[in-house]
Amino acid sequence: MSLQWWQGAVVYQVYPRSFKDSNSDGIGDLEGLRSKLPYLAELGVDAIWISPFFKSPMRDYGYDIADFKQVDPLFGTMVDFDRIVEDAHKLGLKIIIDQVYSHTSNEHDWFQESRSSRQSTKADWYVWADAKPDGTPPNNWQSLFAGAAWTWDARRQQYYLHNFLSEQPDLNLLNPDVQDAVLDVLKFWLDRGVDGIRVDAVSHFTHDPNLTDNPPRESGGVRTRPVDFQSLKYNSERPETLEFLERMRSVIDQYPGRFAVGEIGGPDLAERGMADYLSDRRLHTAYSFDFLRGGDLSPHLIRKTVQQWLSRHPNCWPTWVFSNHDAPRAITRWHSQQDPHVLAVGLNALLFSLRGSVCLYQGEELGMPQAEVPFECLKDPEAIANWPLTLGRDGARTPIIWSSTERFGGFSESAPWLPIDPKQIDAAADRQMGNPNSVLEQTKHLLKLRQQSAALKWGSIAFDVETATELQFTRCYNGEQVHCYYNLGHEPTQGLSPSGYRAIAGVECGKIVQPGGFQWAVAIG
Repeated sequence: MSLQWWQGAVVYQVYPRSFKDSNSDGIGDLEGLRSKLPYLAELGVDAIWISPFFKSPMRDYGYDIADFKQVDPLFGTMVDFDRIVEDAHKLGLKIIIDQVYSHTSNEHDWFQESRSSRQSTKADWYVWADAKPDGTPPNNWQSLFAGAAWTWDARRQQYYLHNFLSEQPDLNLLNPDVQDAVLDVLKFWLDRGVDGIRVDAVSHFTHDPNLTDNPPRESGGVRTRPVDFQSLKYNSERPETLEFLERMRSVIDQYPGRFAVGEIGGPDLAERGMADYLSDRRLHTAYSFDFLRGGDLSPHLIRKTVQQWLSRHPNCWPTWVFSNHDAPRAITRWHSQQDPHVLAVGLNALLFSLRGSVCLYQGEELGMPQAEVPFECLKDPEAIANWPLTLGRDGARTPIIWSSTERFGGFSESAPWLPIDPKQIDAAADRQMGNPNSVLEQTKHLLKLRQQSAALKWGSIAFDVETATELQFTRCYNGEQVHCYYNLGHEPTQGLSPSGYRAIAGVECGKIVQPGGFQWAVAIG
């Protein structure tokens, strides 16, 4: 079986604004990240995914890009980025960067030229449409943040489409010239030595050129935004996206060893929709939203999600994630009377034992809980628009706590861009280093275990037991077998005890698991 480096890899996601500040302006930067590369190498991850650091007015904190080929001065310079690539590679770490192709900032030169005239050379680089006779938008499409997905532009005397903020106009990826420009950006970063890309908002790359109204959503559920009332049939998950992905893949294949992981998901993703995006001609892998938005943690959720992926996408490689910069942290989202320390270690053990690649969000190796951010301190436009009905994203984006004694948690010498929640101080890295029972040191042990076990990295997965509180499965590869046992309940239960197996992590084989929260065991034959 021929395997690529990213298959089975553990990728550590860095949200650079909140990772480490090197110049005391309260905002994390590339030099701060570079100073922590030895920490990440010692942790035992395979690669680092860096969220956007490109030139941006920061309306959506980097996901509104004004120049794809420039580093924003807030984060440093291109020299700083090149040093990260060089130092990371020396430490055996791969570098993955975010690429945002569905939209740009409204301050991007492309948009400024496009809006200047209907006869400009880039007139059709964004999605423009005339108003209805009564002046209202061209159709009923709604933004994912709040309100209509259309904004009137007086210069063009037309509306432009934005599936996100009005400051994030959608690129017209149906236009071959736009595709060429985007692929030129991709080549630019591959030529600089990045090892892979995380492709943002793939579901919104293209749209129905006829601008057909979206139908109403039949299912119920919590509705906090107008978009929740619609089935996003005509401005999301479009078949036109697939041809562009094939062009993108043809570029990536010119650079051996590089790969693309996609952000694909949404309430209207067809049952086999993910499979259309993943193949030897399109994206290499994609991460599932099922654990980010799938409800309470349970053995059934784990088994159902993994088995559905394997049955729907038997020839595709999955990527799993429990937390990221867009979702509340798992330790808080799934907390239910468990000891937070035990839960944090158990969640990492579970994540690292699933078949597929893994994204570990910054701070999860420390067991950082979700921060509470007062309304007056919120930065996330989605949280502000929909407060208080959504948790927003700021609580998962607060700075990493490096020191329990230094002001501002050792993140910066100045007040950080988001406030530090005092309850996060207990998870400070300096309190955990060298303590074999800490979340940090246990996570290092788990990552080392995964690196040393071919079955845990690449093996098949077969579920053996599922009850309301217990989950047991086996990973197999080339004769190696690893049994994994998880008790998510609070009642005593008989632990993992297969004949002829020895415990290598977690509770001992056959030991009675005491109540008190997440208990787990891994044993090898």
